[in-house]
Amino acid sequence: MTGSAPDVRFGTDGLVPAIVQDVADGRVLMLAWMDAAALEATLATGEVHFHSRSRDRLWRKGETSGNVLRLRGLAIDCDADALLVSAEPVGPTCHRGTRSCFDSDGAPANREGQGFAWLETLWSTIASRAAERPKGSYTADLLAGGVDVVARKVAEEATEVVLAAKDDATAEVSDADRATTRQRLVEETADLLYHLLVMLAERGSTPGDVTGALRERHGST
Repeated sequence: MTGSAPDVRFGTDGLVPAIVQDVADGRVLMLAWMDAAALEATLATGEVHFHSRSRDRLWRKGETSGNVLRLRGLAIDCDADALLVSAEPVGPTCHRGTRSCFDSDGAPANREGQGFAWLETLWSTIASRAAERPKGSYTADLLAGGVDVVARKVAEEATEVVLAAKDDATAEVSDADRATTRQRLVEETADLLYHLLVMLAERGSTPGDVTGALRERHGST
């Protein structure tokens, strides 16, 4: 990602705090400092740069470890005196070998985000279709059919997921190339997740209700 630098209110020391989060799931990875040169280098190269206060110089994250941060988004706060950097990390971010500088010691370095944060975008689209019901929208047509239509699609897609999983298991046992069966499982699961979200919208529930239930169950295990 490249672009023009936003209007930032740097401090009297010429620095601004930069919070880095994983673009996949929003996990906060680290806090560092940028000056004008670091911000310019970040936008120009697409790799996150900072100003090293201890060495008093420009610092490209990962320049020695190889654990770079690929820029995916940049936002400025309401006072223009802090930056939010969305990045794709290559390897662990913290010098301790953990994914995040906010992980406790010993946290697995290879724990990667799975991109669930993007489901917020999908849900926003579904919720918009539910509210506006635009013509020509598949989602709006599903919702217009009521719970029976949506539930039937959920049942159909769930069956397809089971069949795809069984086909992949058969391919695994026979030592066959699983590229096709695994891709089918992924695609059928995507269809199921989408239709489950549509069913929640049709019933006036939200993914937040579901994650709340999961969080409560997780706490009791």
